[in-house]
Amino acid sequence: MFSNSIKNINVLLFNCFLLLIFWLPIPLGSNRAWAWGIIEVAAFLMLATYLLLAIKTNENVVNALKPYKLLIVSFLLVQLWVVIQYTPLPSSLVYAISPHLVDVYGAPKNEFQTFSVSPSDSYIASLKGVAYLALMLLSILLVTSEKRLKQLLLVMVCSGTFQAVYGSLQAMSGNELSWIFEVQNSTIATGSFIYKNHFANFLLLCLSMGVGLLVASLSKNKFINKRAQIRELIGSLLKGKAILRIALALMVIGLVMSRSRMGNAAFFIAMSATGIFAFIYYKHRSKGLSILLVSLLVIDTFILGAWFGLDKLKARIEQTALSQESRDEVNIYGLELINDFTITGTGAGTFYTIFPMVKGDDIKLFYDHAHNDYLQFTIEYGFPITMLLAAIVLMSLKQTVYTMRKRQNSLMKGTAFGCMMAIIGMLIHSSVDFNLQSPANASYFVLILTLAWQSRHLLRGQSHHKKAAQLHNY
Repeated sequence: MFSNSIKNINVLLFNCFLLLIFWLPIPLGSNRAWAWGIIEVAAFLMLATYLLLAIKTNENVVNALKPYKLLIVSFLLVQLWVVIQYTPLPSSLVYAISPHLVDVYGAPKNEFQTFSVSPSDSYIASLKGVAYLALMLLSILLVTSEKRLKQLLLVMVCSGTFQAVYGSLQAMSGNELSWIFEVQNSTIATGSFIYKNHFANFLLLCLSMGVGLLVASLSKNKFINKRAQIRELIGSLLKGKAILRIALALMVIGLVMSRSRMGNAAFFIAMSATGIFAFIYYKHRSKGLSILLVSLLVIDTFILGAWFGLDKLKARIEQTALSQESRDEVNIYGLELINDFTITGTGAGTFYTIFPMVKGDDIKLFYDHAHNDYLQFTIEYGFPITMLLAAIVLMSLKQTVYTMRKRQNSLMKGTAFGCMMAIIGMLIHSSVDFNLQSPANASYFVLILTLAWQSRHLLRGQSHHKKAAQLHNY
């Protein structure tokens, strides 16, 4: 009886985790205080419940997390640094390490001072960061079987498909206000997000995992005749592969209708680069992989795109000129901030506070974000911690390379394919936008980084996973 109760609670936790993942983008990309508050409360409560459950069952959580210690410790160090940024420290120490704070605060007047120019904003950023860490830990602790991994990937695909369908229909509706939350609507698809590029980036992430799931489902069988090949095709359709392919097509439509230049470019570059890598390094690859990648590039781009606005996207790219944008000036002034606050940064979440202090008269618009995640993270967190964040991403990318080259499990290889594609896409898109400032996008990206590690380590003989697989195979 006790064992069944523990199992039921574990199942409930996993289902709540999936529900949270689906919910994340719905309330305006969770980019409102009440919305990211839901993420924090839900993630903390689920993690606390799991840990209490582990204590009751004498489960060794440390051993479960051991393969991921480098990822977890690195991410934890980032969060600890943010806490240091908003914690009052002796003024002499603060000004000695970051002397340019004199330009912000003036001469030292108080006994204590903070590295962050807006401690309240850094505190908010800290809570978000710890919530992302909780999501990372929940993924590691709850997704412990192939069945659960597949369910998580399907939820991510369903979330992206819902956003794509809603966004596309809303854009074609002609309504002045959106159906959800009644925000300003236009002919450009934004889903339940406010900003089209956040919407496009979210679809990029979901599309990547969907492609990975489709790659995982490719048959490696060699057919002796046409009849066997047709039988396999019909079987795959009945198993749901056709539905997944339709979902990917719908997300591509939504991506094109977002009119996001770099969002579309990042998706197709990432898919091409990952496909080439897989084609070269996959052992025992099937012909279906080549066919799948070609179909995604040709059918989705030239047929669906022609129907749903690729021509408008192309025209928008051609009409764009650097003289019409002020982002290059933002980058120049941003580099000055990096030079002034190289080590400590100005504090997580403080860009919109510090940037007006340095921008010139040539910038007329208000920038609450840098439109370049690399620039904004370096300004806010400082160069050393930004390099640590970069190391986390690159280490995660390395896990996908190992999995695609070494592991034989098709689901793990497909997951690694999707993670590699998503990471490359995010690296490209982040160079011109601030997608990681959206809690929904940031949560999904942290989850994808975690899945990259799980694709390598999941079900590789650890005693925890053998025990957990028995418990979780419901």
